Amino acid sequence: MAALKYWVWLASLNGIGARNRNNIIEKFGGPDKAFFARDDEINRLTGLTTGEKAAIKDKSLGRAYGIINECRENGFRILTLNDAEYSERLKNIFDPPIVLYIKGCLPVIDEEVVVAVVGTRRATSYGVKSAERIGYEIAKGGGVVTTGLAKGIDSAAARGALRAGGKVIGVLGCGLDVVYPAENKDLYKEVCANGCLISEYPPGTMPVGKNFPVRNRIMSGISLGAVIIEAPAKSGALITAARALEQGRDVFALPGNVDSPSCAGSNALLKEGAIAVTCGMDIIDEYIHLYPDKIRPVSYADEDERVGKVHKKPAKNQLTEDKNGQKTAKKQIDNRQEVAYIELLTKPEDMTDEEFKVLSAINGENQADEIVEKAGLPAAAVLASLTMLEIKGYVEQKPGKRFSTKVQVK
Repeated sequence: MAALKYWVWLASLNGIGARNRNNIIEKFGGPDKAFFARDDEINRLTGLTTGEKAAIKDKSLGRAYGIINECRENGFRILTLNDAEYSERLKNIFDPPIVLYIKGCLPVIDEEVVVAVVGTRRATSYGVKSAERIGYEIAKGGGVVTTGLAKGIDSAAARGALRAGGKVIGVLGCGLDVVYPAENKDLYKEVCANGCLISEYPPGTMPVGKNFPVRNRIMSGISLGAVIIEAPAKSGALITAARALEQGRDVFALPGNVDSPSCAGSNALLKEGAIAVTCGMDIIDEYIHLYPDKIRPVSYADEDERVGKVHKKPAKNQLTEDKNGQKTAKKQIDNRQEVAYIELLTKPEDMTDEEFKVLSAINGENQADEIVEKAGLPAAAVLASLTMLEIKGYVEQKPGKRFSTKVQVK
């Protein structure tokens, strides 16, 4: 097997893309053989530019040694394409990175339900809440969340998964020693403690714009599917969706407000055939037959647990005051389950006309397509309204993707 220094040498050559690095390994039989190739052998290579051939002729190992030493000093691992730990999922994409730098504990990716969660950096409160909730539910259900740890949706999804006690894989567009954005310093530490950071870029690499679209193929490559949450018409998240489709992965999208520019891209994916989701279990339910030992159902009975809130349970006997002002003990019945129905005669202030129309269309428990038919609205608009009604506490999703109201509409 080729020595590590030759892998790092080839991976760090400037001006050569991931696909051509793989072609060089294939044509020569390994990075060490490429290193020792004669100039005339390099000149005969097809599919490479003159600049790429010139790069291969550079036989200096100084940079490779420097990278290896820096990784050793910082506790970063270096994983090559030939290592047994390298994921088969990632290895089988069109252009896998030949070297990965890792900080933290890399899960056995091929044995996990890994889901990429991505979206816009300029997220609305709806997007942030949804991303955090979906990240939480994926992790709570036994999945692993991978994300780019960018501002907005990516960071929210990671925080949700961590709150659930799950694993997160952060895929960076810079070196492992560079925190981007800077305010994510603590989040980086949490991810390393409960998963790992990975990058194909060596330490010291700054977060330049061209790196991020390239790194997206790694997120989709290690995943079974990618869920897009709130992406405008021009968004890096859509690049992840495109790479996922190229790699044969599932693409999910959260419906958003049809009038919101921040949701234009993700709603367009739904029109193009992406799988509509309103919660994390919608996603990992797709893989329960493949990984029955990994997936565990998430109960939707406790809304506070789903969104990661913690409330103290009331005491079984609480003191109440009677009409004379005397304090008496009010007995709480054990295991009593009550659903408080509020009769809505008029639309609440926090509810849009569309949401009220969708809420009024629910009778008992209904599937989404039944609600679409009753409401007489486009499917994307109904799914977006259901998501918002669920977040606001007016609607509850049951197993089997059925919806019921928590209020009584008259």
